[in-house]
Amino acid sequence: MAVLSKIRERSILLIGIIGFCLLAFIIGDVVRNGGFGVEKNVGSVNGEDIAFVEFNQKVSQRQAQMQGSGSVGQAVSNVWDMEVNNLLFEERYEKAGIRVGKDQIIDLYGQMMGQVPEVLNAAGKFDKGKFNDYLINMKTADPQRYAMFEDSKDEVAAGAKKQFYATMLKAGYFTTNFEAEQKYAQESDKVNFDYVYVPYTTINDEDPNVKVTDDELVAYMKKNEKKYKAEASRDIEFVYLENKASAQDEAEIKKEVEAYMLPKVTANDTIPSFANMPAEDVADFVNSNSEIKYDTTFVTKAQLPVEFAQQITALAPGQVFGPYNNNGYYTITRMMAKKPGASTKVIHVLVAYKGAMRATATRTEAEAKALADTYLAQTNANPDAITMLARTNNDDPGAMQNGGVYDITPDGAWAQEFKDFAIASPKGKTGVVKTDFGYHVMKILDKEDAVRVANLAQKILASDETIDANFTKATKLEMDARDTKKPFADLAKAAGLTVTPANGIGENEENIPGVGPERDIVRWIYNKDTNVGDVKKFDSSRGTVVASLKAINEKGVLPLEQAKQTVLPILRNEKKAKLIHDKMKGATLEAVAQSSGSTVANATGLTMANPMINAVGPETKVVGKAFGLAANKTSGLIDGNSGVFMIRTKSIEKAAKLATPAAMVTRLNNQGRAGIENRLTFALKEKADIEDQRSTFY
Repeated sequence: MAVLSKIRERSILLIGIIGFCLLAFIIGDVVRNGGFGVEKNVGSVNGEDIAFVEFNQKVSQRQAQMQGSGSVGQAVSNVWDMEVNNLLFEERYEKAGIRVGKDQIIDLYGQMMGQVPEVLNAAGKFDKGKFNDYLINMKTADPQRYAMFEDSKDEVAAGAKKQFYATMLKAGYFTTNFEAEQKYAQESDKVNFDYVYVPYTTINDEDPNVKVTDDELVAYMKKNEKKYKAEASRDIEFVYLENKASAQDEAEIKKEVEAYMLPKVTANDTIPSFANMPAEDVADFVNSNSEIKYDTTFVTKAQLPVEFAQQITALAPGQVFGPYNNNGYYTITRMMAKKPGASTKVIHVLVAYKGAMRATATRTEAEAKALADTYLAQTNANPDAITMLARTNNDDPGAMQNGGVYDITPDGAWAQEFKDFAIASPKGKTGVVKTDFGYHVMKILDKEDAVRVANLAQKILASDETIDANFTKATKLEMDARDTKKPFADLAKAAGLTVTPANGIGENEENIPGVGPERDIVRWIYNKDTNVGDVKKFDSSRGTVVASLKAINEKGVLPLEQAKQTVLPILRNEKKAKLIHDKMKGATLEAVAQSSGSTVANATGLTMANPMINAVGPETKVVGKAFGLAANKTSGLIDGNSGVFMIRTKSIEKAAKLATPAAMVTRLNNQGRAGIENRLTFALKEKADIEDQRSTFY
């Protein structure tokens, strides 16, 4: 009573404290998100700010467009890239005087929606009138989708400008005849030479004479700063205790599912087993007790779990199979019904024509029909011919993967004429069928039963006991690391846990390799109060992560751990080359081979475009030197990619003079123009002053 009395006496003070804390929380959140007139920016590009409010709206729109297929981090990254690119290119558009009008934007929509039947005319072309009607109907029938469409207009307008600008860039890109002739020579001129080769691997990496210090690594990277520059990053090591079902958990879930195989006595009734209950009760029973709801669809053998399809299709109506593990669910399957011959395996060759749906063909409809009739005649004359035709002469893009073979069921989403022929025709029948996609040369390969099954399933999940055990282990590891200050890896090993490294984590990343989205961990390792050696536990529905910050890598050159993967071999090989030089004494190949314990080998028919020495690897410097030597002349020692060489050129075979460079010019133009947008974007970003503050907002 005394305690309650004191609480009453101080109730006003407590209310004041609680109110102050709530107010501080609200104000902090508002200020962080740009409220109370404080305009927060996500970043800037060449001094042009990217405001948080508009950025956040676009992130929400992008998430809606992704429809749950991506994370918040992906949406943020997508919008950031779009905003940066738009600002970078807008400067270029202004300088080039590029503007786009309504017609150009609509044309771009036409390219984007070229496969939507509602906006196509009778000839299969995009129709602006139909497009307008399509939008009017969408506004009434699906306001939410229409709102998303309206929100995308600015993005589409930017896309129209970029397309126009890219066309200008590509038109300005050209290859000279001289460049074409040089490329032809690189690909066609051949050199033959003898060589002596001592690999770097002949010297052990642990040899003290080739040891590379950290200072040497840093000095080399600073000397080549542009090549080895890196953004700020963090290295961590972590233990991941996944909330995964134990063997005991699996056994318990299997036991629960097996119980449905027996009748169950309740206070008011006796529930028959899953196998013996009346068929009309199965749907309600499954929907009430299973995590996989009852499905009335008839399916083929190919649509059933591969490992158990044979056993399931062999069941008679009313029989059951299981329990079995089906993709993480313990399942009992009951056969409900069979439909003889309902599934048809068909092979087809699509002959498309100009104007057909999704077609890129240029042939006329009459030409397509004539070609289809020819293919049918070939098939009837030789039943195996259609197999080759389906793989090599098929306008169906899916034929690359499946050879034109499909399983057709009555409720499948196929063109109606295609489906009707398949379902109605007996095994072996051939024919030509016209659909909106073109003419199909078809042959019925097989007919099989379709089945309807009821699946009673329970997901295999970790029990509360397993999750609690993981939590306890993780908590103990975190506390031991903080209290004892012993190395994190040693403590984890003592607890029987596996430590995983994750290096080079960027400030805007959200995924931890092997774990998945863990933005909280990334925020923590970039918090100014987190120091190297700090340890923290993070809980999620997937499991528990105990992470330790291992290294803070500031913006500049590559972190040392990363440099050891890329730069260390270069410097080590430089030191090995000096040691190998001391062994390779002599003025001739034969003398050098004798002094180094190597042999004289030969390389034939090498080009500058493909400088691959057999059993050695690519050696551009060596092959280039061979082209530069006169016949029977010997080089000095050459430090190559994989070892030290000495070469003696035997002959250079000059290719016949290029009759006309036109074909080579066209090829090089196409290659150069194909990547021009990406190269320009990269160059603009390299030159731009970009300030990225995304990490403070999510």
